[in-house]
Amino acid sequence: MKYLLLFLCISNLFASMLNPKFPDSGIVSLDVDSFYDPAIDYTRFTGRVTDKDINENILKIQSENRNIKFFKAGDEVKFKIARMDKQNDKCKGFIRGLEDNYLILFVEDLKKCWEKNEYFRRGTIISFFADILKTRVVEASIFRMQLIRKKEDYLKQLNAINHFIWSFDQIKVEKAAEYDKRIIELQKQKQDALDRLLTEKSEKIYLQKELVYRANQTDESIKQFRVERQELFIDRWHLDQNLGVPVGKRPQAIRDSEAQSDFD
Repeated sequence: MKYLLLFLCISNLFASMLNPKFPDSGIVSLDVDSFYDPAIDYTRFTGRVTDKDINENILKIQSENRNIKFFKAGDEVKFKIARMDKQNDKCKGFIRGLEDNYLILFVEDLKKCWEKNEYFRRGTIISFFADILKTRVVEASIFRMQLIRKKEDYLKQLNAINHFIWSFDQIKVEKAAEYDKRIIELQKQKQDALDRLLTEKSEKIYLQKELVYRANQTDESIKQFRVERQELFIDRWHLDQNLGVPVGKRPQAIRDSEAQSDFD
């Protein structure tokens, strides 16, 4: 899908280069991306008076110079009437407001560049000299470059998001396979651990029996080799011979059965 979209974009780009669409009016040229050009004099442009107030202090001027949009309220401009021959007589004005292709101008004294007794008509062409406009164009170019870089950053982020969304199913399968692999590995480790425990249990049971048997054998040996305590102060066999009982000493001599008893 993404390759098809890329192919369509490239096709449209080549088609626009081969068959450029020129505007129906205004500047008949390609709408190319441009910035500040030192070879161009941005300080001069012309305009036409479309409206004015009663005192002729506020003028509404239309201009085909698209750079007038960079003016700010309070910017100073100088101008003269295009058909007047006096080059040194210039009026001073201040930007009061801006509209699409229009600027609202406040004029201090229109008589400096206009004849006193002649009516100032609507539609009069005015030549402007504004050094501030060059500064505004430079500032606009710098700011526009920053905006372009910001847009490029946004497009990179958007490209990453689009790639994630378009390949979501594939990423989902890969992630599931990764965790399935981990689960299988854990199950294998679990089974190995249980097998080791069973083997260890069997060995422990055998060792238990062997230790019990040896412990019993050792206990018997301990009893066999126990030294008994005897603390007799008098030989009891000797006392038995001196109790005063009429008994003979042992061993006695063999007597004849027919002999007379000692007690007769």
